[in-house]
Amino acid sequence: MIYPIFLCLFLTLFESSIFKMSEGDRLSRESPPNFVVIFMDDLGWGDLSSYGHPTIHTPHLDRMSREGQKWTNFYTACSVCSPSRGALLTGRYPIRIGLGPTTGGSRVFFPDSKGGLPPEEVTIAEVLKERGYKTGIVGKWHLGHLPQFLPTRQGFDSYYGIPYSNDMDHTQGWNLENLLGEPDITKWNVPLLENDTVIERPANQHTITKRYTEKAIEFIRENRDDPFFLYLPHTMVHTPLFASEDFLNTSSRGFYGDVMAEVDWSVGKILSTLKENDLDENTLVVFTSDNGPWLIMQEDGGSAGLLKDGKGTTWEGGMRVPGIFYMPGTVRPGIRTDLGSTLDLLPTFASMAGVSLQENLVLDGFDLSAVLKNGTASPRDHFIYYRNRDIYAVRKNNFKAHFVTATCYQLDNNRIEHEQPLLFDVDNDPGERFDRSKDLPEVVAELTRLADDHKRIMVAKPSELDKR
Repeated sequence: MIYPIFLCLFLTLFESSIFKMSEGDRLSRESPPNFVVIFMDDLGWGDLSSYGHPTIHTPHLDRMSREGQKWTNFYTACSVCSPSRGALLTGRYPIRIGLGPTTGGSRVFFPDSKGGLPPEEVTIAEVLKERGYKTGIVGKWHLGHLPQFLPTRQGFDSYYGIPYSNDMDHTQGWNLENLLGEPDITKWNVPLLENDTVIERPANQHTITKRYTEKAIEFIRENRDDPFFLYLPHTMVHTPLFASEDFLNTSSRGFYGDVMAEVDWSVGKILSTLKENDLDENTLVVFTSDNGPWLIMQEDGGSAGLLKDGKGTTWEGGMRVPGIFYMPGTVRPGIRTDLGSTLDLLPTFASMAGVSLQENLVLDGFDLSAVLKNGTASPRDHFIYYRNRDIYAVRKNNFKAHFVTATCYQLDNNRIEHEQPLLFDVDNDPGERFDRSKDLPEVVAELTRLADDHKRIMVAKPSELDKR
């Protein structure tokens, strides 16, 4: 009778060990997380209903905000397109990567530019490929349109999109009449590329958001069995605005609201595709913008809400943008009021993917993975506001000092160097209305030292943006 007892015990232990081995094998085979970055163009801090807009309806983004983390102090590294995009992909301030233009020079790349993001710079795509990721970009590149600078030379396996801003290659003049008039693709002879080949010119921008979405879904489905990084930098809501027929006249915010409705639809399609392919709990989706709203575009431009000014400036409205992180079961839901930046994406993704970065790679970003997973405090306590190659402002915790201010987007003709820096408590005064410099000289001194220390260690590259 003793043998059956030992046999039962043996079988129980054997089954237990088999279960543990199977679970261990499963965990060892688990894919690292996927990453999707949805990057808007000229979307303001106040342009989502979850950030307080009263007439723009964005239910899918609202769900991301509600079920993920919504950051209210999230910054882009520059207030205009090209430098902002290079900084996101490299985790480095634009001045480090050759995208800090000289004063009076071009602040972004144009169709006659000869430069681009230097090939030696390390992008998120290149970092993740070390871990076996499939990498794709669908949307606006704007980091050099010449062959040697295209995404397929910077770690991306595939590319589908417009190589620069949708208001370039104008055929009837660059002016507000054409930018804000009846949408007409023939006014903007911009090319649509697939990998390195022009497949359409002018690009049919009426359907560009829809086609970007279709290509993004195709990429997700084709790579669902591999870890992937999808970079989806939308052409919208950069002026001139375009929307598909299904979304016209659907928003009480007018044409801008129609365009945003289609963007929100696109976000919903991405999220549902991840869900349908059982990828939603293993994919971090990030939604943010390259800079603040283009205020000169009147009703076709966005809103920074209660923040001051917009695109092109180092006031809060120019560089503070929406920041939403969504990954069910991993990202701890909540509203984050501490500091974060697009500069932080590269180190965060590398950490979550288990990739060791090069020891000599100097980053300006911080790893936010513990904040996302555990709700701990952000490791970022300061942020440097660059315009061209100069530090215009510095923020540490809740205080921001302005050393130089300028509100004009295209020219520096109203540039003011402040002998006594301006000081704002941007937690209590996000509109930067009440100068506290005379009351708090010790805080001004601390922020001035922070800027001086940063200048001493900064190694700037010659400007690629000046090359013609």
